[in-house]
Amino acid sequence: MIKLGITGGIGSGKSYVSSLLEKRGVPLYDTDSRAKMLTVDSPEIRDGLTALLGAGVYAPDGSLNKPLLASYLFAGEENARRVNSIIHPCVFDDFLLWAERMRSEGCRLVGMESAILFESGFNKGVDKTVMVYAPEALRIRRVMQRDGMSERQVLSRMKAQMGDEEKRKKSDFVILNDGISSLEPQIDNLLIALIGRKDIG
Repeated sequence: MIKLGITGGIGSGKSYVSSLLEKRGVPLYDTDSRAKMLTVDSPEIRDGLTALLGAGVYAPDGSLNKPLLASYLFAGEENARRVNSIIHPCVFDDFLLWAERMRSEGCRLVGMESAILFESGFNKGVDKTVMVYAPEALRIRRVMQRDGMSERQVLSRMKAQMGDEEKRKKSDFVILNDGISSLEPQIDNLLIALIGRKDIG
């Protein structure tokens, strides 16, 4: 079984490309949604965040105190590194367990979607990587329309992520999502390169 890491900067369309792969029968692990779930459900993460931020990081009903965590994260890069060092290893292990389950069910290819595939070290758990690339101006426009952000806010988010050129160099495949190039033939070519056919079937 091949594990494929899917990445791309904010506004690149990686989630859309992931959804197209899912339609072809590729099981998908979304690191963002799983991280949110594990932050509430994982004893390791709960213990780690409580030790770092105090018991107030979780409300009496067990839910995460998001404003407290956000204020800590935005106070500095070192704080973000500390939080990530608690969350990312648990997400990584969770992905490997999920992938093993998929393998036991006979899957030939699975995907992991992550905006921070390389920054987090999640790429160490996959066999191949694909970057979804879109021009910066288009990405800014997409995010402003989608999330109601200002241009300055979008640029700030982009600056916090690994640059496109570095991502391209590290990736095995690149899918161009510029609003002009058709995605379907690129998905076809990616799947043929990985498993020799256009869908899992």
